[in-house]
This record gives sequence, C-alpha cells and structure tokens, in this order.
Amino acid sequence: MLAETICSAASAAGLGIAAIAAYRKRFLAATRIAAYALVPVGLVLTGVVEWVSGIAFKPEVWVGFGLLGLSWLLFMTTRAVERRTGGTRKERRAARREEVAPQASAPPLGAGSPAAAQPKRSRPEAQPKAGGAGEDFSDIEAILKKHGI
Repeated sequence: MLAETICSAASAAGLGIAAIAAYRKRFLAATRIAAYALVPVGLVLTGVVEWVSGIAFKPEVWVGFGLLGLSWLLFMTTRAVERRTGGTRKERRAARREEVAPQASAPPLGAGSPAAAQPKRSRPEAQPKAGGAGEDFSDIEAILKKHGI
C-alpha cells in the first residue's frame, strides 16, 4: 500500500512538471515527461510493484540472490584460472601430444652422424637488414605526405 502511494505521488509530481513544461511551450519535453510520469502508475496497476515488494522482503529470495552471485563468482574464477593455465584439459592434452610427436619422429643425432659434424648456419632472415628500417619509414613518410603532415 505504501509503494502504491509513493508511485501515485511520483506520477502526480511528474504530470505537474509536464504541465509546467507545456505552459512554457515546450510540448515535446512535456510529452516526454508525461510519458515517464505515467510509468509508476502503470507498474502499480499491472501488479509489478506488489510482486517486487513481495520479493524484496522475503529472506529466501535474498538467499537465492546470494547463491546466484556465488555461482557467478565461481564461474568467473574458473574462467580466469583456465586462461592462465592455457585452456581446458583436452586442449592441454592436445598441446602435449603436439610437443611430443615431432621429437619422437626425429632421428637421434649422435657424434658420428654427418649432421652433427656440420656447424649450424644462421638463417638470412635472422640477420637484420641494413635498409629494412628505411623501407618501413618510407611508407610512413608517404602516408604523412599524402595527408599534408
């Protein structure tokens, strides 16, 4: 009963403000204010206010909300741990199989094998090019010139 009275008073106040806005020739604003002012009365007449007030004062409902919050917290904790460890159990097993498979299929290199006698050669991609940095900046300079900077 108290909630219905408060909603009715809020609607009456909103309609009064809408009337003042209409008096000042601000009809669009007055219509919008009147629409907002009618919402509380509509909620009272549909029974939503009574339903919400019935929920708000029952301890079982608050325990339910607490359990929902706890379950959400547990889900988020498991997701955070899963991201740190690298995924689900299936993903970790698949990653282990991929790591083990190439090593197992490669032949062992001993001291007498020809591959062990040859020194490792560095790849040409691994060595930085002297003109590589200039090429990157030339693209940037072209873009800046295009925009007049």
